[in-house]
Amino acid sequence: MAAMTQVQRDAFLREVRIAKLATLTATGAPTAVPVWFEWDGEKARVFSSRDVQKVRNIRRDGRVALTVEEPVGVPEAWVTIEGTAEVLDQGGFELASRLAPLYYGEPKAAQTLAKWRNAGDDYWVLIEITPVRIRSSAPNGARRH
Repeated sequence: MAAMTQVQRDAFLREVRIAKLATLTATGAPTAVPVWFEWDGEKARVFSSRDVQKVRNIRRDGRVALTVEEPVGVPEAWVTIEGTAEVLDQGGFELASRLAPLYYGEPKAAQTLAKWRNAGDDYWVLIEITPVRIRSSAPNGARRH
C-alpha cells in the first residue's frame, strides 16, 4: 500500500475517529488505550484525567504512538504518529469541551460535560504529542498527489 500524501493524512486525522494511544509502562512494556484526539496539522492533542496510568507513563517516559485507522468493512487506511508527549496542566477541559459534541452529539455532550466540569479544572490535563515520524497507508486504489 502507498503512504498517504500530507493532504490525505491531514484530512484523515481531522475526521472524528477513535485513536489508540500507546505509552510505555515502568518496565518498558507498551500499553494502549482508546482516546479522543484533535489534530491541527502539526501536533495531536488528547485530554485526560490527571491521575491515570497513561499520564503517569508519559510523565516518566514521553515516547508515545497514536494510531488511527478505518473500521473493518471499508478500504484499509491508517495513520500512526510516533513522537513525544508532554502533559500540560492547562487546556484539558477545553479540549474535552470541543471534542465531546463531535464524539457524543449535543445532548449527551452537554450532560457529560456538566458532570466533568464538577471534577474541577485541576482534574484535567492536556496531552500534546509532537510527531517524530508519521507513517500511513492510503486506501487501496488511492492515488498519491
